[in-house]
Amino acid sequence: MSLSVRTSRSLPATLSPSSVFALPKTHFFGRDLAEYRRLFALREDHELRPGARVLDVAAGPASFAVEACARGVEAIAVDPCYGARAETLAVLARSDRERVAAQMRAKPAMFRPGGETFPDLEAAIAARRAASERFLADYESGFVIGRYVGAALPRLPFEDGAFDLVLCAHLLFLHAALLDFDFHLAACRELLRVTRPGGEARLHPLCGGDGRDYPQLDNLLAALAADGVEARRVPVSGAFFHAATATLVLRAPGRGAV
Repeated sequence: MSLSVRTSRSLPATLSPSSVFALPKTHFFGRDLAEYRRLFALREDHELRPGARVLDVAAGPASFAVEACARGVEAIAVDPCYGARAETLAVLARSDRERVAAQMRAKPAMFRPGGETFPDLEAAIAARRAASERFLADYESGFVIGRYVGAALPRLPFEDGAFDLVLCAHLLFLHAALLDFDFHLAACRELLRVTRPGGEARLHPLCGGDGRDYPQLDNLLAALAADGVEARRVPVSGAFFHAATATLVLRAPGRGAV
């Protein structure tokens, strides 16, 4: 294992409610390709090159897949909600987006405007709304051609090594209170199963809503290292949530690179 996962961030032993982003459930909430590029350190001439096979897991109403496909990437998005009617997904996306936006406005100190992120909270909220609208406009036709697949971790309906790159945003680690260690390990193994040998699975963020790193990250990576998985922590500067400073990159066993 080539990764030290301990954080040097100093956090108080007890956190006030105002310093925790409450996540009592998973949300049907999505982002666009520009934000994915920042969160996952994606390069146009490499990970997003034409013909690259990319899977977005737990994608929600993200517009990444449709935008990436427009650039020649062979992108597929997976979410357990796919398969529902577009009208149903529109209601769910709006409800969850408004719930998240209300909490963002109530806790602005938890976000990092400016720089490589958004100029302010409202710009971030507007970008996520635009992403979901683009997803919804593409959903019905995209579902028919297989761009959107209804499925959920820890079991995905794809062959071994089907993708060059697998992305999973804002599910694992962020929801440590909802998903136990066994789920996290099984999910990571499944993400790697569908990644080609030498390809990568990238997960973001490494922290929960309290800003702390996933408490069992060392144990998780030790179990994956026993499978022959290499791991590294890649700093990212474009995440809007103040504590989301890194993405975890897992290399599937085998030679080569994405």
